Amino acid sequence: MSAPRPEEPFAECCVDPAMMDERAPIDCVIVGGGPAGLTAAIYLARFRRRVVVYDRGGSRAAMIPRSHNHSGYPEGIPGKELLALMAQQARQFGAVLRQGNVTEIVRAGADWLLTAGGEPMVARSVLFATGVDNRYPDIPRDVHDTALNAGKLRYCPICDAFEASGQRIAVVGAESHGVAEALFLRHYTDRVTLHTLVECELHEKDRADLARAGVDWDPRPVLRYAFDDDAVRLHFADGTVTEADTLYPALGSDPNIELIGQLGFRLDGERCVLTDAHQRMGLDGLYAAGDVVAALDQISVAMGHASIAATAIHNDLRNRDGQTPA
Repeated sequence: MSAPRPEEPFAECCVDPAMMDERAPIDCVIVGGGPAGLTAAIYLARFRRRVVVYDRGGSRAAMIPRSHNHSGYPEGIPGKELLALMAQQARQFGAVLRQGNVTEIVRAGADWLLTAGGEPMVARSVLFATGVDNRYPDIPRDVHDTALNAGKLRYCPICDAFEASGQRIAVVGAESHGVAEALFLRHYTDRVTLHTLVECELHEKDRADLARAGVDWDPRPVLRYAFDDDAVRLHFADGTVTEADTLYPALGSDPNIELIGQLGFRLDGERCVLTDAHQRMGLDGLYAAGDVVAALDQISVAMGHASIAATAIHNDLRNRDGQTPA
């Protein structure tokens, strides 16, 4: 008998009617349904908390064709399958998963008033697990997704540089982030070339670091890309073409902080959220986990954040309710 297929992450499901009682404040609203949000939902549901997850879609984990460095899956696991299994597990313990975007948040006494789809809800605590969005090169979406699934386009050297070992790698993005990524990838192959999207000059130290590591630098802006069966082809304005086996865009990412921005929090230099060791943001009842937090952007880190945050939320609510020693 084959194993049951995981459900779609945010499909309709039967839930405990008590969880749907909108008259009482929700113990925790989780904004974001990626690995951090779903892990926190599992923990909080098992803490017997009323928890609702709102997800607008677009988790970067869903882009992963097959993750090979996520512990427990020696043959790897597709990102969408991992998310579906996590969602199924969260539902199993009573978490409510909803598709939608939370657009407003304001203080409501000791609680927080949020708005999603025009509907208000009151939450005793809020966990922001909103993640970040990659900056994409100018590639049609269907071409982009096909190349991603074929391993000709990659975004996370920490996640999948092992699979590109020995290949010809083109890194696009000639600012400090691109230089750092090219140098990181040099550990896996001696055929790394750094490219740029716009005409620019590298800092003298960056050029020296690249040369010392044996990383080539091509200062001509890339005009367009072609993903063929045997190679990735980078086209330049002068009509010339260079080839690689895989392309890493090193263009940075944008944290999803629109909702957090309404609260005026201080961010780090990459516009990520700062928290304490328990994922608290500095205002009672607010927490953050996952890639939106200033830390290493990895599924395992996001899940660790989430377990810490969920435990802190549960204990902070116990304290608020007088259930802990004085």
